[in-house]
Amino acid sequence: MGAMATREAVVRIDGLTRRFGENVVLDGLNLRIGAGEFVALLGRSGSGKSTLLRTLAGLDAVEEGAMQAPSRRAVVFQDPRLLPWKRVWRNVALGLDDPDPKARALAALVEVELAHRVDAWPGTLSGGEAQRAGLARALVRSPELLLLDEPFAALDALTRLRMQDLVSQLWAAHQPAVLLVTHDVDEAILLADRVLVLERGRIAVDEIVDLPRPRRVEAPGFVELRGRLLAALGVHATHLLAA
Repeated sequence: MGAMATREAVVRIDGLTRRFGENVVLDGLNLRIGAGEFVALLGRSGSGKSTLLRTLAGLDAVEEGAMQAPSRRAVVFQDPRLLPWKRVWRNVALGLDDPDPKARALAALVEVELAHRVDAWPGTLSGGEAQRAGLARALVRSPELLLLDEPFAALDALTRLRMQDLVSQLWAAHQPAVLLVTHDVDEAILLADRVLVLERGRIAVDEIVDLPRPRRVEAPGFVELRGRLLAALGVHATHLLAA
């Protein structure tokens, strides 16, 4: 937990268990996330990643175990979930308690480089623009904990890279604690301070990413870390060669 030791924990999870009938999805899970820490969560399908994120977001109840998380939380999903009958700025300001919500929304849209679409209808946005609007909607609430549920999975490769850079910049500027759920090992290493691998409802791997920023896939240590994480996910070099 090296890097976390110097940061106050804003997320504390102890013995979290989540069952769906006979199926145990989270099994006595323990987790700490420090203030301003960027954590990426990997795991095979069905390992419990989205269940953990939904619980942290307050969308699923804690039935067994204990959890402490900041009250100021925001979630960005793979689907931006914009309301098509509200203009972009109104989507960003949705539910915001502010005397001038449009000004707050515009400030957030400037940060995600979408100010030129402030009065656009969501249906006219590209996939990347829609995700930027979703990020703005999260950031406008100044969250202490930002939850990202595979937000770039539906984007093309180039847009995905641009969004990764944007998220990195926004995190550096605002320093919320971040939990990013992703299937992309390279994305996890490029963005996170720590990478976790969830297996059978528990944290099986907790790797510190001790690489200088900005990161590149060709940097020393990147390939070795990628190999360890892929092996933890059941993917080995022989599999990659066979593919």
